Amino acid sequence: MSGAEILDIARDGIWTLLKVSGPLMIVGLLVGVVIALFQALTQIQEMTLVFIPKIIAIFLTMIIALPFMGSALAGYMNRIAQHIVGG
Repeated sequence: MSGAEILDIARDGIWTLLKVSGPLMIVGLLVGVVIALFQALTQIQEMTLVFIPKIIAIFLTMIIALPFMGSALAGYMNRIAQHIVGG
């Protein structure tokens, strides 16, 4: 296995990681910004106010995006398996 092949596998793995975790991170970021704006506008400085809405939003996003995440991981595994079989 050459260095270029290893770099291609690593690049594909990082790209798959971004595709799988991206939707969850974006939703977490958006919910955090909205709650931070709400706290700034109302001057409610409750530390625990962020956690529950963010957990619920990420959980719902995970349920919605689970088929996409599974297909991305399965595709990556198939490419790795083909590379192993192909030599």
